Amino acid sequence: MNLPDPDLPQPRLTFAFEARVDTAPMVPIGGRGADALLFFPITGGTVRGPKLNATVLPGGGDWATDRGDLVTELEARYLIQADDGAVIDIVNRGFHRAMTPEQMERIVAGEDLPESEYYYRTSPMFRTDAPQHRWLTHTVFVGMARSELGQVCIRFFELA
Repeated sequence: MNLPDPDLPQPRLTFAFEARVDTAPMVPIGGRGADALLFFPITGGTVRGPKLNATVLPGGGDWATDRGDLVTELEARYLIQADDGAVIDIVNRGFHRAMTPEQMERIVAGEDLPESEYYYRTSPMFRTDAPQHRWLTHTVFVGMARSELGQVCIRFFELA
């Protein structure tokens, strides 16, 4: 087995900000069991952190495909407005995976599980023409998500 060259840079994650996103009740779109498509309208929220502060604008949404194997594929698209007035588009894809059927039942029932008990990760991409926020458009981020008090909370980490 070849080990990586120790002289090559190793990945580092740096906390950038956290989004706390409000959603309206789920809207079932279609399908049954595996591949059921669900929609969660985004109604607002906040973004706070050392690199960005903003408001989540209403009108976006989170599409979720329940694969039926304790895994849900996620694709959210929404806008945030930075405290300086700039508007930033977010497309955030990822996976939510319960470790057991019992965990999935607890999640579906609305229970907030500790983030360490399940896998809820995202890979966001950002778009804006605001010069002060262009760094978002050419940086790779990893999102670590959880449900908390009726919100979807995502901690965004910059990959260096």
